[in-house]
Amino acid sequence: MPNDPQLRPLPRLIFASRWLQLPLYLGLILAQAVYVFQFWTELVHLIEAAFGDQHALEILVKSIGYKGEALGKLNETILMLVVLGLIDVVMISNLLIMVIVGGYETFVSRMDLDGHPDQPEWLSHVNASVLKVKLATAIIGISSIHLLKTFINADNYKEQTLMWQTIIHVAFLLSAMAIAYTDRLLAQAEHKSH
Repeated sequence: MPNDPQLRPLPRLIFASRWLQLPLYLGLILAQAVYVFQFWTELVHLIEAAFGDQHALEILVKSIGYKGEALGKLNETILMLVVLGLIDVVMISNLLIMVIVGGYETFVSRMDLDGHPDQPEWLSHVNASVLKVKLATAIIGISSIHLLKTFINADNYKEQTLMWQTIIHVAFLLSAMAIAYTDRLLAQAEHKSH
């Protein structure tokens, strides 16, 4: 069978349609820029509050939804909630990078990063299945941080909210385990067929 790289017009159009995803990935890059701005804004407010700036402290307290005792200075609970919020932003940013780089590499076009010193280790063996599992575990990490923030600030939430957040987190865990198990079964079946 000859290896003819020329496609008929319809298959060529269908194959080229993958480039319609490019604006989506560019949009995610812009969302990443917004997260970087958000991170630095929160960090600056945290540093200002640590040095006694009352206005910065009020902004932080409002952003985390904390309703504790009257505050004159930054306390450990607020510090912990703000730092967890920063970690949350970083984890969501990591998720965005996985989707942007992994999705582009898997579904649009190869990036030809082989041998590049900054190539992420996971990118060398990325495919749709690996990407799914990585995204599921990243979502669990984000959900864990969010749930920890809620539990630290539990006095400011209704019991029903705490319950539903826990149930949703457990659903994420079960979904990720199901995805990983299914991928493992598929990999074993593929290995046996070879």
